[in-house]
Amino acid sequence: MRIVFMGTPEFAVPSLEMLYDNAYEVVGAVTQPDRPNGRGGRLTPSPVKRTALSRGTAVYQPEKIRRDGLAYLRNAAPDLVVTAAFGQILSQDLLDVPRLGTVNVHASLLPKHRGPAPIAWGIIGGDSLFGVTTMMTDRGIDTGDILMQRETCLQEMETCGELTRRLSLMGAELLRETLVRLGRGDLRRVRQNEADHTYEPMLSKRMREIDWGKPSADIVRLIHGLNPWPGARTGGLKLLNARITKTGGGQPGEVLTADAAKGLVIGAGEGAVEIVRLQAPGGKPMDAGVYLLGHPMQAGGLIHAATE
Repeated sequence: MRIVFMGTPEFAVPSLEMLYDNAYEVVGAVTQPDRPNGRGGRLTPSPVKRTALSRGTAVYQPEKIRRDGLAYLRNAAPDLVVTAAFGQILSQDLLDVPRLGTVNVHASLLPKHRGPAPIAWGIIGGDSLFGVTTMMTDRGIDTGDILMQRETCLQEMETCGELTRRLSLMGAELLRETLVRLGRGDLRRVRQNEADHTYEPMLSKRMREIDWGKPSADIVRLIHGLNPWPGARTGGLKLLNARITKTGGGQPGEVLTADAAKGLVIGAGEGAVEIVRLQAPGGKPMDAGVYLLGHPMQAGGLIHAATE
């Protein structure tokens, strides 16, 4: 089976590696153009590009595949296209090229959480059940028929980055099973129930400043959902892990506890939040207690004032 793979971030890499490891003929890899990264703005290849080149596969990087990709795909003549977090929408002309269609690996239990950041929005929204879906791609955004799904529960204090890694491995295994059944011809397509669908947009840096007037549960979910990007912030600190605590009293944003042994606890609109791990500007991630050893805070002050 000749396959063209389309994907960009780390989430897509296990699915691509699965194709190689199971002797599928990957005749091309399509990924986003190299983007500036880091303080120096050095052009950096995507994880999918690095993986494909290491396996000897030619890589195509169109700025807009809907505009520039049709001739490429026709020349590649794939039986199947596989996509995973590619980041671009395919036109009907492109979808018509592979004789078996296009299978997508999506990191949610569709029809919930269509869109580019399903894992983060699921955590922020308070979901406890997550999963991956393989689906037949159509012209819509994650609207195609469902092929297979696999579920998993969110673990305690699990961040978006950690869950993304778990789901990427789960997605690769689900893709393997999907392609086996596709080859056997016993794969059943299930139309998505539009009445149950949700769609969320891309994450934004505008989301990262914590509103301490919100309930503690909402704040903790935001911290975990925005880790690693764009990172929830307060008073110049990037907050990485947190949990709800029974400590009460105080006003929103007030430092209730700031002790290397007892930790860092901040009041919220409802309840309080214990900060477990954080990162100072230019610093490394560390436990809150370790941070307080070198950066003492005064209990009773507001978090934004205490860290300026």
